[in-house]
Amino acid sequence: MPRKYVLHDGRRGSALAVRVTPRASRNQIVGVMNDGTIKVHLAAGPGDDEGNAELLEFLAEVLGVPRTRMEIVAGENGRDKLISILDMDAQTAHQRIVAHMD
Repeated sequence: MPRKYVLHDGRRGSALAVRVTPRASRNQIVGVMNDGTIKVHLAAGPGDDEGNAELLEFLAEVLGVPRTRMEIVAGENGRDKLISILDMDAQTAHQRIVAHMD
């Protein structure tokens, strides 16, 4: 059973719950689930290191933050991941993700 992560404010940034679908035709954010989890399709295969690196690069671009300000803090080996984003509040992250989906 997948864990339920929620986008929330932290002391130094925010956390983003992501569900990844590998081997997509391109990298894209395809939606937000009812629990706030961001659904992301990645072109990379399910190889953990390559897929995780591609996910972080893609999200850094979407959010407009340096890749060094993001880290996978849970779920590195699964489809459901929790990503910390330093120096960005949850509301700003959510707004940028929704804007990228349009």
